[in-house]
Amino acid sequence: MPVCLAGAGALLRVAATTFTLSWTHTIEKIPWVESWAISDKTLLLTEARVKGSGAGMEPPPEARLVDGWYVWHPENPQRREIVLRREPVAGDWTFCAPTVPCAPLGKLLPQDADPVTIKPCD
Repeated sequence: MPVCLAGAGALLRVAATTFTLSWTHTIEKIPWVESWAISDKTLLLTEARVKGSGAGMEPPPEARLVDGWYVWHPENPQRREIVLRREPVAGDWTFCAPTVPCAPLGKLLPQDADPVTIKPCD
C-alpha cells in the first residue's frame, strides 16, 4: 500500500511501504529522525533517533546510544495519519522513501502546504 502526502490541495502518492521523517529542533539545532512503516491501513513508528538532548528533546530511558544517536522503539507506535505543521522560520521536514530521494516537503508539495497530512493511500 503506498503512502500519500497531502497539503494545499495537492496529493502525492509514493510507492513505498517505509519512509523516514526528519527535522532539526529550532532552538537546540539537534536532528531528529523517525522511521515509519505501513501495515494494513496504519502507520507504524518503528524507530526514533535523536542526535543529542535538549529542551523538549530528551530521549526516553529505554533509548540506547548508537553511533552518536539515541535510538529507541516508541510505545504505542500506531497512527492512522501524521499531521505536520510547517513554519518557514523553523525549517522544513525532510521526507525520504526507498522510491523518492530525500527532500524537504516544500519540494514535494506546494511551498505553502500547511498542514501536511501523511497516511496510507486509500
